[in-house]
Amino acid sequence: MSADAEAEARTRDALRAAQLYYVQDRTMDQIAAEMSLSRSSVSRLLSHARDIGLVEITVHSPHEANSVVARRLSERFGISVHVVSTPPRTNDAERLERTARTAAHVLSSTLDPDASIGIAWGATVSAIARHLPTKRLHDSQIVQMNGAANESTSGISYSGAILERFGQAFGTDVQQFPVPALFDDPLTKQLLWRERSIRRVLDAQSRVQVFVFGLGSPHADVPSHVYAGGYLTGEDLRSLLRDGVVGDCATVFYRIDGSATGIELNARSSGPSLEAIRRIPRRLCAVSSLTKLDALRGALAAGLITELVVEEALARRLAETTVGSL
Repeated sequence: MSADAEAEARTRDALRAAQLYYVQDRTMDQIAAEMSLSRSSVSRLLSHARDIGLVEITVHSPHEANSVVARRLSERFGISVHVVSTPPRTNDAERLERTARTAAHVLSSTLDPDASIGIAWGATVSAIARHLPTKRLHDSQIVQMNGAANESTSGISYSGAILERFGQAFGTDVQQFPVPALFDDPLTKQLLWRERSIRRVLDAQSRVQVFVFGLGSPHADVPSHVYAGGYLTGEDLRSLLRDGVVGDCATVFYRIDGSATGIELNARSSGPSLEAIRRIPRRLCAVSSLTKLDALRGALAAGLITELVVEEALARRLAETTVGSL
């Protein structure tokens, strides 16, 4: 056999061995038996396949890929983005915990010692509170940004526990907001907003420098607390559908284009208006559920977010729908 024929035969054997090993996931012992070769001969064929370019081995770093996604989202929306890595088959509860843990670290490690922090209660912010490290602030306070009461509960035990964890972590006072999440009548809200005790809290809200929040969504697989906790009647939910609502921030509702004009429930909400939220210098939002994609798109369109902590599958989906496939 000529040298060229020998080289061609060796290349064919190397290709066959490589296909069995890398594509069909066969062991070298199995390949040796199938090709009537020794195990060492199979090893040499696999090395030859790599040497002549039949096989290319690439190591993909999920952290590097995530940094690309974060950079593209940051450039697209003009915000700071932190992408949280999760294993492929991670359940929703673990995605939330990983995202919340990252958000707690990002918040604590970058806080100004004198910054007052506004809190919008919810499952995501509750998870963030559980992971907060201790960091003593000075001339600061924790401020509740929207009421938590409804017809069946005062909401104090739920929202109060979240606020208390923030207060303990940062060694600072807590300012609760003892009003309904949603009023029955907009006029009642207007009258209560004139009370001095309520005005004091509203003034504290206006001085908040950091706002920490998650996003609610009427379309999430696991309903947000405001949708599952007895805050909305059947008519309220139908009203949200009629108004094209995709999400809420501190029980203030918005559409996918970021607009909120004409949404009936907002006149009854105790949360700050979208305009008031945009006036807060730092606005950190954490989101982990794929079913909140539209809620996240709407919040970004509304300009509510300056810093986003987002689970990687959701970050990639967001990038695909806004800046092209990665």
